[in-house]
Amino acid sequence: MTDRKDPIETASDGSRDLYDVATWEPRTALDRVAVSGYWLLTRGAKVAVVLLAFLILLSLGILGALSEPEIGLLTALSALPALGLAAYVRYSDVTEAEPLSLLVATFLLAVLTATFAAVVNSLVQGVFGPFEGLSMVVFFFLVVGPGEEAVKLLAVRLYAYTDDRFDAVIDGAVYGAVAGLGFATIENALYIARNVDAAELGAGVGLAILGAGDGIAALRALAGPGHVIYSAFAGYYLGLAKFNPEHRGPIVVKGVVIAALIHATYNSTVGLGSGIIGAVTGLSSLPAFLVYVLIFDGVFGFVLLRKIWRYRETHLEVHDEIEEDAAPEMTEFEE
Repeated sequence: MTDRKDPIETASDGSRDLYDVATWEPRTALDRVAVSGYWLLTRGAKVAVVLLAFLILLSLGILGALSEPEIGLLTALSALPALGLAAYVRYSDVTEAEPLSLLVATFLLAVLTATFAAVVNSLVQGVFGPFEGLSMVVFFFLVVGPGEEAVKLLAVRLYAYTDDRFDAVIDGAVYGAVAGLGFATIENALYIARNVDAAELGAGVGLAILGAGDGIAALRALAGPGHVIYSAFAGYYLGLAKFNPEHRGPIVVKGVVIAALIHATYNSTVGLGSGIIGAVTGLSSLPAFLVYVLIFDGVFGFVLLRKIWRYRETHLEVHDEIEEDAAPEMTEFEE
């Protein structure tokens, strides 16, 4: 716990100098060198992580693909549903609105950290070979779910989490949702770039091109909001951890586990669920997929929003109580 003290400091009446015995603060030149060294080490580690992620992004060739206007437009269109959900989560924040600078930074960091998940997923598949059936489910639950949710949370932890303007538990859900949007955007770009030939789109760029590449952009548009939901859950618990430092580790783990389980469950059931819906209703693959996604995201999105609404209601109730306690009692004349 952060408020623990050495027995000497606890017993001291405050008149004795305990520097370098039981307490410490930067006094000497060496102390200041140590403080500066620690600052450089921590900031340097963050810079190294971001730089490595950027180099991986370059190696994947996504930036080059996005330079094609058609591919860039498809990616932007595919991210719109996720953007709408992330915007609603931000709107639901009853505390002060989060600054645009932190939101943009979190989005960009999520775009970068997503590359770590792409590398890990590829390496695991390369080592263990193609996955089918039960092995694919295990892969989703042990690798994809935890890995992707961890890198999205990393995007929040690298910058927004350490800022003083991250000043409420609910802020974690907001930044988590934005990290999910960033992850979904770059993942959509990767899928679209690999499956759509920009040269074949021609001049007919518009909403109709969502069907290009066998509808890959439309599929990614439907899948995007899920990433916002998963990481908003994890982000909420990251916010809870920030204000409960004595239990920080377990709280963060709980959030990642919840997000990873929902994520892996979706990946494991979307094919079967869509197939069942198609068989029962006679719908083709894309409409059946849409119905399944609406049901799945609807259920877990509602659970997420209930958590956000509960925070909102409690926040308003507490502040109403404070205002009532602070209001002066009315005198008999005033009554």
